[in-house]
Amino acid sequence: MKVVLEVTFRMGGVSYRGHRWEDDALVFEFERLGDAFIQVLSSRKVQEEVEKVPSKVLVELRTKEGGKVFEAIEEKGVYRAMEP
Repeated sequence: MKVVLEVTFRMGGVSYRGHRWEDDALVFEFERLGDAFIQVLSSRKVQEEVEKVPSKVLVELRTKEGGKVFEAIEEKGVYRAMEP
C-alpha cells in the first residue's frame, strides 16, 4: 500500500531520511542540521510503499537542538502535518 505524507515545516533546510515502524505507527524521519535557515514555510511531499496500514503516522524532525515528533492527520487518503 502507498502512504502519502504532505508536511509543512517552519524553516527550510529539511532533508528526508526515510521511514521506520514503531509498533503499528509509521514514522517519517526528517532532519535539519545546519546553522542558518530561511524562515519561510517549506512543504515536502513523500510517498512510501509499506506492507500494512499504519495505526497512525508520525513525523520526526531531528535538529542540532534535539528534535520533535508530531502526528499527521489522514485527509482523503493523504496524511498531512505541520511543524508545531
